Amino acid sequence: MTAPAEIVPDTQHRGLVGHLPPRLRAFALLARFDRPIGWWLLFWPGAWGVALAGGAFRRWDLIAWLLLGAIAMRGAGCVYNDIVDRDLDRKVARTRARPLASGAVSLTAAWVWLVLLCLIGLVVLLQLSAYAAIVALASLAPVAAYPFMKRITWWPQAWLGLVFSWAALVGWSEVAGALTLPGLLLYGGAIAWVIGYDTIYALQDREDDALIGVRSSALRMGRHVRVGTAGFYALALALWAVAIWQVRADPLAFVALAPVALHFGWQIATLDTEDGANALDRFRANRFAGLLMFLGCVVVGQAL
Repeated sequence: MTAPAEIVPDTQHRGLVGHLPPRLRAFALLARFDRPIGWWLLFWPGAWGVALAGGAFRRWDLIAWLLLGAIAMRGAGCVYNDIVDRDLDRKVARTRARPLASGAVSLTAAWVWLVLLCLIGLVVLLQLSAYAAIVALASLAPVAAYPFMKRITWWPQAWLGLVFSWAALVGWSEVAGALTLPGLLLYGGAIAWVIGYDTIYALQDREDDALIGVRSSALRMGRHVRVGTAGFYALALALWAVAIWQVRADPLAFVALAPVALHFGWQIATLDTEDGANALDRFRANRFAGLLMFLGCVVVGQAL
């Protein structure tokens, strides 16, 4: 039987996942299907790339495929991460109830589940052009390296940014036909965004991470977390602004960034760095930041 979900602070163990039989529920929890925030954050950069390149409406099918790919590959990434981190997870209060760390799922079963999720990702990959498919496949190496980053650098959030933003390159290259400057700038801004929101997420684990020797940007920034996160959000906005200018050289186009900028400002102004629940709420709010950015990209992209 899986451990009670309520002892895992960042779970959203409700709905269909909550009604699954215990054995199936364990696999759903292993892939984090109980926490949709992860696949939303993985999906949004891809949707931005499609929209900014002008394909929001004519390539709605691509956006749907990217959503399916985000759900499957985020799940696969979580399974792989838990396979690598199963011993560390047993030492952290927030993660010791995860199915692999708790023994609810065996290591062999976890590998089989990982392969099945990757096969779904393969189906999505086959929907892309050869160029975009190669771009997508190039992400495999940084994805495989990510779980080890927290052991060797204070900035695993930066590596996560490389991985979680990759869909921006895929979406842009599929619609635009090549990796041109606007798509690269969009990607760079997404990396800064990920560093910002994952630093907020890491606030929950600062004490446990310090005890077991795991590194994070939240520990590295120390008491300057609020300023540091604000700086990364500002960098994201700056890079996105240049990307938008490359697509549409009109000062009015910058208005498309105003809603997401205001949302970032709200996050920083209301962030309590000592309250894990507050940090988790601000982290999850980035699904709406992603939506606001997507709408801005739609406006700019459709004005071409």
